[in-house]
Parts: sequence; C-alpha cells; structure tokens
Amino acid sequence: MSGTLYVVATPIGNLEDVSMRALRIFREVSLIAAEDTRRTGRLLQHYSISTRTTSLHAHNEREKSQRLVQLLTQGTSIALVSDAGTPLVSDPGLALVNAARAAGIRVEAIPGPSAVMALLSVAGFTDREFIFLGFPPRRSIDRLAWMDRVVDGSETAVFFEAPHRIVHLIGELTKIMGADRIIAIGRELTKAHEEVVVCPIGDAIHRLSSLKGEFTVAVSPAPTESKVPVEPSADELRAEVGRQTENGAVSKRAAVKRVAERYGLAVNDVYKLVDRDS
Repeated sequence: MSGTLYVVATPIGNLEDVSMRALRIFREVSLIAAEDTRRTGRLLQHYSISTRTTSLHAHNEREKSQRLVQLLTQGTSIALVSDAGTPLVSDPGLALVNAARAAGIRVEAIPGPSAVMALLSVAGFTDREFIFLGFPPRRSIDRLAWMDRVVDGSETAVFFEAPHRIVHLIGELTKIMGADRIIAIGRELTKAHEEVVVCPIGDAIHRLSSLKGEFTVAVSPAPTESKVPVEPSADELRAEVGRQTENGAVSKRAAVKRVAERYGLAVNDVYKLVDRDS
C-alpha cells in the first residue's frame, strides 16, 4: 500500500501558529521534505520532533521528486513543507505533487498560516475579491503585463516582494497609478517586529519604520470611474506617458501601449502625439 504525501503549511513567523494537526503529521510520517532543512529543523526542535528531514528546493526538485515518489509507492508517508506558509504558493513542491498524483499516490493538504490572508484580514479593504500575483516578474514584457493586472484590476491585488526591491516596485506603481491609491504593506507578519501600513501608495515607503524583512503587499482595486475613462486631451496623454517613462521606470514603447489600451486609442495615434511633443 502506498504512503501519503502531506502538503503541510508551517508558521510564517510565530512558531505558535502551527496547527496541532500539522504537529501530529510531522510525528507520524517517516520523512519530511523541506525547502530549508535548517529552518524546518528549528520548528521541529521547538516541538521536540525527531522525524528525519531531507532537502527539496528549487535546484534539486525535479531530480529529488522521483526518488521521493519511489519511497511513497513503497509505503513511506512524507510531509512536504516550505520555508514558511504553504508549499507551492510561490515556493517549491509542484514537481513532487504532480509526480505523486501521476503515480496514483494520495496527496493531502494540511492548511495553516498564510501571509496573504493575514494581511487581507487587517487591511480593512471593503472589496471581497482578490487576486494573488506571487512575486513581480523581472523580465520587462512579463512585468508590464503583471503591472497592468495590479493597476487596472477590479479586485484587490496581493503579492510578495523582496526587501531590496520593495522601494523600486512601489515607485513604479506610484508613477503609473498616481499617489492616491490605497495600499497595505505587511512587513515581518506574525514576527516580533511585525508592521502593517495602510495608506495612500505615495506615502507608503515613508510610513514604514524599516525596509528589512519579508513584505506582503495588497493594492486596492482600480476606482470604478476609471473603467469608463473620459477621453483625455493630447497634453494629458503626453503627460501620462512622460510620468510612466520618468527615470526609466517603463520604456516609451510600453508606456504608449499601456496608455493607448487604457483609453481605447490606437497605439500609432498615441505615438504620433508623443513624438510631436519631443
């Protein structure tokens, strides 16, 4: 009889947030596949759990998954964990889960702490819908599409960002959507230095006491009136393209395309207006 693969959520900071069910699973399985065995080891040590761990991270996931599936088919039950929160949510584990399912192995979720839900629960946004966008892409084309979903979305957009990139990202979004859109930034959620700031995006970075730690961000939906925009003047179009391309935050081509799509105009027409001003 095959074993079971348990996908277990772990604390995002405070170790007391782990569920009793998760602790029971950790004690019952024969092996814990962890993104970082040292970090998981601290959690296990805190609760006096001696179950063996093995690494499963982005660099060895494909190769390691096949070996773990072999163990599962032989009757070994395994718990899959990431550094914090739920595996597969911007973390490794997809290859193992898919390989286990393909082999007919039972995959069971053990839910728990979530930085996304933690931030939304205290942000106070009235919108009931949200979309989770993971980490912002690095490539310019993918990043442009990602930005459009944040800026023009009809639902709250929630995502993660690294501390060394948070200032640049907030600056990009402010140039595109203006300084008044309400944003919530959670820093070090559930940890000793937890901080949550809810304010207009133009004030956000100045309101944070530190730029260190892990960041979860929620951007409120685009204002309803922006869905049916009044056709802007030529000067307004040139000014908007200028704001987006300032300091090289967005390329001229990308800014023109975005502005044209926002107002339902032909890209070539917007190009002509911008070139006429230059």
